[in-house]
Amino acid sequence: MSRLAVFIATFGYTGYCPIAPGTAGSAAALLLFALVRWTGSPLVEGGAIVVVALVGTWSASIAERHFHATDPGQIVIDEVLGMLMTLAFMPLTWGGVVAGFFVFRALDIVKPFPANAAERLPGGLGVMADDAMSGVYGNILMRALLWLLPAWM
Repeated sequence: MSRLAVFIATFGYTGYCPIAPGTAGSAAALLLFALVRWTGSPLVEGGAIVVVALVGTWSASIAERHFHATDPGQIVIDEVLGMLMTLAFMPLTWGGVVAGFFVFRALDIVKPFPANAAERLPGGLGVMADDAMSGVYGNILMRALLWLLPAWM
């Protein structure tokens, strides 16, 4: 089970990228987003977010023990969740998706309150919670950008 958990937590070993693994994980998440969006189903989109949150929390808890560290850089399933949440349920062009990528990365780095407090939760919950909160903020910001700059998004 440990191998499966590490595979999931690193999003198919994307987290082993030697430079900016969080950014690599966020970029890889765009492939999952494209697949989910291709279905055209909001139910699938919402379901994917729930599944990534639950499976990510489980796998991140095990991966932390595997790596002997709290929220190690190799765990990027949290970035996948944050990206899916940032882009969720909006009619975005690929330009909007790219904008969402940069919005989420900025929020994930800055970690505005309460995202910074959420990362102190124990185990996989703390790994996932700060990026989930950044994803919520990202979604709100993307909706504002979509309203302000509809032709660009």
